[in-house]
Amino acid sequence: MKTPVALPIVLVPSFSILALALVFAPRSPHSQPKPEAPKAKPGSMKAVTYAEDVAEILNTSCVRCHREGQNAPFSLEGYANAKRYSDMVALATGKRIMPPWKAQPGDVEFHDDAHLSDDQIATLAAWAEAGAPRGDAAKEPKPPKFTDGWVNGKPDMVIQMPYALNLEAEGHDEYWNFVVKPEITEPTWISGIDVEPGNKNIVHHVLVYLDKKGQGRKLAKGPEGDGKLGYLSSGGGIGFLPDGSLGGWAPGAHGRLLPANAGFLLEPGTDLILQVHYNKSGKAESDQSKVALYFNKQKPEHEVKLAFLANPFIRIEAGKSSQKFTYTFPLPEKIRGRQLVDVMLPRGAANGNPVDYRIYNLMPHMHLLGKTMKATAELPDGTKKVLIDVRDWDFNWQLVYTPIKPIDLPGGTRLILESEYDNSTNNRFQPNDPPKTVTWGEQTTDEMMLLVTAYSVIPKN
Repeated sequence: MKTPVALPIVLVPSFSILALALVFAPRSPHSQPKPEAPKAKPGSMKAVTYAEDVAEILNTSCVRCHREGQNAPFSLEGYANAKRYSDMVALATGKRIMPPWKAQPGDVEFHDDAHLSDDQIATLAAWAEAGAPRGDAAKEPKPPKFTDGWVNGKPDMVIQMPYALNLEAEGHDEYWNFVVKPEITEPTWISGIDVEPGNKNIVHHVLVYLDKKGQGRKLAKGPEGDGKLGYLSSGGGIGFLPDGSLGGWAPGAHGRLLPANAGFLLEPGTDLILQVHYNKSGKAESDQSKVALYFNKQKPEHEVKLAFLANPFIRIEAGKSSQKFTYTFPLPEKIRGRQLVDVMLPRGAANGNPVDYRIYNLMPHMHLLGKTMKATAELPDGTKKVLIDVRDWDFNWQLVYTPIKPIDLPGGTRLILESEYDNSTNNRFQPNDPPKTVTWGEQTTDEMMLLVTAYSVIPKN
């Protein structure tokens, strides 16, 4: 059976989710069941201490979230805190619940990589089992330094939610969408954003979408709206297909600027939709988060667009514990001019100009039945490069993966997307009792097979 190949234009139902943002869920324990990490054999490791073995692991992969003033429920800064939670750390890392980094090490290196190796996990387990000894404090590494305020420097513009939202103490998570019109009078190139959560106790993540047609304003006046400039949505969507995105924020990460020669175009009259995902904390709280915009001082060489690489034809049969799909997206060797469109890849043209492609980040997306997702680039010479390999999908811990170096791909490359789903009763996130056949759809109880990527077309000459 041949692998399905996507048409140049892929029309899909309005999934209206996703953007270039990190999506964490610091208070959610959700995660597919996983095998225990390998444990060290007795006598196979030297005495493990905080000073020489554990501190560096925690500082690199845990403390960015587990520190004072951040969203994580406790701090792992310093020996005293680390010892207090040593058993919990060993348990959570042994089951690979923490840290919530899903990409496997591979052909592409990413910023903010918090992945722990089996050896590191075994080290944490051995340390906890030994009573969490400190060792020689003089040998402890220096604690990491974190920047307060805007980590990318003074922004060119700061926008914020149009009013403070009051959130009830108890209940389900809520996705609120706030409509903001930036005060610009001419086309403006955006190199990146950053976010200042107004209340880190309840802000789970913030995403920033582009809305050129005023659709968000209409929804704010509808049944899910608040009569102001905000409205509720479900399943992580914003209620319509966005015209693009500028990125977002989640615990442990910050907005990253694009290379100096690349940028998103923000046109006058475009609304920004600030989607804020709230976790309720057990007490009534309020939030009014802010977003910083950073401008390119001149028109960049490469415009950045979003491609939503989707297989809307998935059908996941009830009761199956493993069902796999493969879908292929060709990157045309030639296109007419440098015209880009949102949502889809450019249309090929036999008499067009030869082009290559540059990928700035990747965001896999599935729902509650998802197990794995892998994206591979098959180059014209047959060489294969794994771009992202998520083997432990969790809807509550979605990330945007930003390569340390943008990924350059020649025209004629095929992007191969593979995914696997579990629609059995063994899936503890199974939303249907009994399981039923599930297809593509907007609701969380539906499914998706989707990879969102920010990219540019690069002329060969």
